[in-house]
Amino acid sequence: MKTDRFLIGIVAGIGVLVVAALALALVRPAPTYAPDDTAAGVAHNYFLALQKGDYARAYGYLSPSLLHYPQSLETFVSDVRHYGQRLEAESVSLEVVGAQTTGSLTQVTIRETRFSGGGLFDSNEYTNTFQVELRQQAGAWKITRSDSYWVWCWTNAGGCPAPK
Repeated sequence: MKTDRFLIGIVAGIGVLVVAALALALVRPAPTYAPDDTAAGVAHNYFLALQKGDYARAYGYLSPSLLHYPQSLETFVSDVRHYGQRLEAESVSLEVVGAQTTGSLTQVTIRETRFSGGGLFDSNEYTNTFQVELRQQAGAWKITRSDSYWVWCWTNAGGCPAPK
């Protein structure tokens, strides 16, 4: 029985690619917080704090001028858990891709990339962009609205209904 060297080469090549992909995933540096002195940095830090479950830090980035600002950290956490969009650390990557400032208002554009398991030749990668609005308040950037990962009732006239 003659060994098919071509087939062995293909299988070995696939093995090398799988090992390389795993190595890249394992050595990817963990995201870190940015300085809070820019709107883009605050937007980045808000989402990273949500992703890490650091709700106290995320809560600190909200503007107290929101129509239905959560009056305590406990209310913030309850709102995020009941009404917010989940931000899973292992399957979502968020990146600041731009910022536009007009006066005291800055709109930061965030690129969201979602990853999910799929077939051998399917990346199952979904990319979306959304906006975050921040305003300068008392010398600090505070988030006043976001198109994603936001509790809609904080800015809704009716407020947040009591969680069930």
